[in-house]
Amino acid sequence: MTQSFSLGVRKLWNELSLLQSPGFYWVNIAGQLDASLFCQQIIGAQNDVARVSLICCAENQASLPASLFATKLKQFSYYFLPENKLALLGFTDDLMRALKPKKRLLILYAPAGLWGDFSQERLQRWVTDTGAWLQQRECTLIILSHGGADGKLRNRLISQHRALYGLASLHRQQDRAQYWVSWWSTELGMVANQTQILRPEAEGWQVVEDEAPTPAPFGDDEGLYLAQTDVLEGAPALSASWRLFADHDALARRGMSAHAATLIFSLRNAHQVDDLAREIHRLRSQRGDRLKIVVREMRSALRSSDERLLLACGANLIVAHAESLSRFLTRLESVQGQHFTRRVPTDIETLLTVMRPLKIKGYLPTDRFTRAVEQLMGNALIPEGSKGLLVALYPVPGLLVAQALTICNLRRSGDVVTLSQGRLLLFLSTCGINELDTALKSIFSLPVNEIFSRRAVWAQDLQILAEIKALSECREDEVVPLINHYVHAHQHQPEQKVGTVRRQPAAITLLTGG
Repeated sequence: MTQSFSLGVRKLWNELSLLQSPGFYWVNIAGQLDASLFCQQIIGAQNDVARVSLICCAENQASLPASLFATKLKQFSYYFLPENKLALLGFTDDLMRALKPKKRLLILYAPAGLWGDFSQERLQRWVTDTGAWLQQRECTLIILSHGGADGKLRNRLISQHRALYGLASLHRQQDRAQYWVSWWSTELGMVANQTQILRPEAEGWQVVEDEAPTPAPFGDDEGLYLAQTDVLEGAPALSASWRLFADHDALARRGMSAHAATLIFSLRNAHQVDDLAREIHRLRSQRGDRLKIVVREMRSALRSSDERLLLACGANLIVAHAESLSRFLTRLESVQGQHFTRRVPTDIETLLTVMRPLKIKGYLPTDRFTRAVEQLMGNALIPEGSKGLLVALYPVPGLLVAQALTICNLRRSGDVVTLSQGRLLLFLSTCGINELDTALKSIFSLPVNEIFSRRAVWAQDLQILAEIKALSECREDEVVPLINHYVHAHQHQPEQKVGTVRRQPAAITLLTGG
């Protein structure tokens, strides 16, 4: 019988929990603490005689959770790998020098961003070469990559099915997590496109048994694409499996009779987000988890909070406006066969309230501005570091800050502005630092660099709160008049009025030719 190891996830069936030897598996995990728990569980699941080595990308043991190294295994070793591209390129050579592994389980615990600088060709060659080395050494390697780049890395690894024995991802959803298996191969066979809901416990992850399975539909429309016309950028229906609709309402009505089809909505501006969220919530609640719901952004309109709202309401996938049509079609393939496993709240209005905590927008006096920002920053339901940006804009010389305010058009709820100390203070709710330039371009009717000479941006929660506190404590006599420095320097030099001299009419004599 072929030697195998175990993931150790309780109640996970063998076809998804075994690691074949030799073999090469990869699990992308969004959170580092979740990855640490997953790693700890794998180590603890091996029998006493198993040979296991943990390779961590870190400077030393102190920077990693102590639980990773707490094991009763007799043949357990661990090593540290520098966090750089060169270390990955020499990964197998370093292991041969330090360990000379044979019939051993190797666990590589590393940030997903380490592979970010790899071209697709380089990544494929690295995976292929590592897989060949594992075959030669009769070893099993499982990579646990963690961090914010895990989703992008997973998409790049989809094409590596010839070298990877298994590819999966783990994403936290409140008190549970979705474990999505793209494919998994063992001596028992291969399975693909499987989803399990896991619950974290002190000893590791455990499968949550389905309490209310969705009844099987009478008909199966898997492979049918129901889409708004504009998502194809003017192209006709791509095949007989495609149906095109003029607007959201027509598509949603047809979607109410679908079972496992793929619905594709287009989105062109931020005003559509709440209505679209309600449509998606209704479809997901009434049509079940086999329906695939995709939103394609046709223009730059979505902030990260909008994406979180649509996903929380039941969307499977959000495709950014920057992605080409060919890339969009490839992304559609990735959701085929999926079952939606995230929990969707029953009351959509409650969800909207949580995701849209501020119902105000536009100009506010300084005292109301500070209270509004403090209210948002105190909302524990919005992730830390995602609550918004505080931006101070300083007008160019010769332009009154009050004049700059007249061309400031705030459209989104939660975006507020005030005037203080010769500057425009903007709070952009749930706006990421990478979205700032796009947001400012949308807010001001003139180029920002022509209106303002400089800007200051605060993105961290503590920084924003400190600035708001300083603003609220500023005394009236300390507030600079609402003009910029150039005008302020000249405001006490009024022009002297000069008396007007009225001229008296004078008689003239006309010359005649006589």
